[in-house]
Amino acid sequence: VTLNDQIAWAAGTGGKIVRSDDGGKTWVRQNTPTFNNLQGIAAWDAQTAVVAGNAGLILYTADGGANWKVANTPKSENPNKLFRVRVFGDTAWAVGEFAGLFKSDDKGATCTRAVPESDLGYNSVYFVGQHGWVVGESGTILRSEDGGANWVPVVTENKSSLMSVTFRDEHHGVAVGLTGALLTTADGGLTWKSIPDLTQEHFLDIIWDGNAWVAVGDKGVMATSDAEASAWKVSRMPQGDVAWRTQIAKVGSHYLLAGANLAILEGDKLTVIGR
Repeated sequence: VTLNDQIAWAAGTGGKIVRSDDGGKTWVRQNTPTFNNLQGIAAWDAQTAVVAGNAGLILYTADGGANWKVANTPKSENPNKLFRVRVFGDTAWAVGEFAGLFKSDDKGATCTRAVPESDLGYNSVYFVGQHGWVVGESGTILRSEDGGANWVPVVTENKSSLMSVTFRDEHHGVAVGLTGALLTTADGGLTWKSIPDLTQEHFLDIIWDGNAWVAVGDKGVMATSDAEASAWKVSRMPQGDVAWRTQIAKVGSHYLLAGANLAILEGDKLTVIGR
């Protein structure tokens, strides 16, 4: 997760959290109270952040990561691995296994379940104001118009699991997933158009960087499009890099990539900076 051109956090296996204060050039590991694998991280500001991971674990910090504490979360007999957490305004949302959809209104200290448990995984969540979207296994798409109080399923022909969803405004969004699944919407997620035959590689993350849509995924795959999400181009990472990428973020003139490793992508140059 990036806050500005300088500050970024990343989380990973064995309870690992690292922070950069120089745009991703160098990273410092922070102490955490867990050895569980951590899957996603988000931040409100340079002091306040939240992390989600295996076994339904959510951590939060109010001092820039000097101290990470375990959040108060609903207990479950299911594994409830959490895949991703995002911050929208004052609220954090985390998604994961068994219809894992959790909300925190107190900067991560306590979390509540937004929907009942079921045998279905959610992989990504996004909000624009009161409009929200969740994507997950078997092409699942949920839509909310009331800040996440109620969720309505959206039916599409796509049955591939969707791994990430992002909107550039309340109308225009893109969802990506396994075996090259890529869906676009221009009506706030009421209907979705599938973009076929781009690639068979898995897409794992999608962002709107202010100028273009950028998707990344397995084996170095990358796809880009203009604002209308209608002219997609598929390419590979420079220098023959075939690492899988689960997240991408725009930082100034370059991108930060997370997944098999941490890397900086600037133009046609890829620099691996950590594992």
